[in-house]
Amino acid sequence: MRVLVVGSGGREHALAWKLAQSDNVAEVIAAPGNPGIAALAECVPVAVDDHGALASLAEDRRVDLTVVGPEAPLVDGIVDLFTARGLRVFGPTKAAAEIEGSKVFCRELATRYGVPIAQGESFDDPDAAADCARTIADPIVVKADGLAAGKGVLICTTTADAVNAINRIMREEIFGPAGQRLIVEEFLSGRETSMLCITDGDTKLFCAPAQDYKRALDGDEGLNTGGMGAYSPVPWLSEELWERAKKEVAEPLMDGLAAEGRPFSGCFYTGLMFTEKGPRLIEVNSRFGDPEIEALVPRLRSDLFEVLFACADRSLSGRDLEWSDDACVSVVVASGGYPGSYETGAAIGGIEDAEQSGATVFHAGTKIGAHGLESAGGRVLNIAATGPSIAAARERAYAAVSKIEMKGVHYRHDIAAGI
Repeated sequence: MRVLVVGSGGREHALAWKLAQSDNVAEVIAAPGNPGIAALAECVPVAVDDHGALASLAEDRRVDLTVVGPEAPLVDGIVDLFTARGLRVFGPTKAAAEIEGSKVFCRELATRYGVPIAQGESFDDPDAAADCARTIADPIVVKADGLAAGKGVLICTTTADAVNAINRIMREEIFGPAGQRLIVEEFLSGRETSMLCITDGDTKLFCAPAQDYKRALDGDEGLNTGGMGAYSPVPWLSEELWERAKKEVAEPLMDGLAAEGRPFSGCFYTGLMFTEKGPRLIEVNSRFGDPEIEALVPRLRSDLFEVLFACADRSLSGRDLEWSDDACVSVVVASGGYPGSYETGAAIGGIEDAEQSGATVFHAGTKIGAHGLESAGGRVLNIAATGPSIAAARERAYAAVSKIEMKGVHYRHDIAAGI
């Protein structure tokens, strides 16, 4: 079988890495891929937003399964195009992916189906949004409606900060069209966990729990990012709470989409906050979480290709996911200044030493340039290591991180600390 992975980040490297291990896969192609993916797959320079060219590539190369990694092409309808051209593809339709493409739609869907969420409202007028912010106790959460590369959620410590965030999003348009509408809501306190579910619209295969770290700095300080690291499993999370979150949050959302004529097939990601009152919905993504997937695939014993192929064929029934007892910790190595302004083009060294220390290095934002391997994004590498415990995996991961050489390198030092 031949597989095409669409995307160029750490998530796509992790997926390609796992798919290439399948006895059923003869060749992996990536578009556009990255230097890390190129070590195990053929990278073809086709952009993720050129849906027609990607479909033609799949046709010309007789691809048996296309796996779409990033959210933007899913929200823009790439699956609909592939399906119309008779191509097997893993991912949700445009209608189903709106649950990630619009936080307002997601919130409204959750409300209709009784899914517990933070108290708040959605707005298309900045003055009305500011009035709402003045009625909510600090801290206040302001969310841009559309896609913003994981940076569209602002946690504001004061009302003045919230009003400023609303003005920046809606008047200054710091997130472009993604900020034409926004949500103002209460801040939820508790412990956060990610719930990923591979579903064909009927059968639901839930992945092992994973916890990511969204804030840029140690101690959950700084701005929100696309994710600075993750670990799996989640020892503090009881099976009872996990099952409750499935029944009260994830399953009603998926069933609600189906009831409204938007059946979801692909990876349904539910961001959860476990509060004193139980699980609450934070967000929904329409694809594999990043960096959660880098902490999950090293633990996955099942053949990922077989599962995704069956999902795309709507034949998941009777299958299951098998996980190693080992833990995995992944740490994101980022460019200095991320998620704010940062420089690219920094030479990267030490990857071979990091891998020899027992870790797997997934490339998230790299390129080949004048200095050889160089940084090409905010999140540059994702260092994942396994071990018999969270503590052992964490020690191996940070030992590998210490081998990486890059000017301005930035990473959190507290991923999975004290777990």
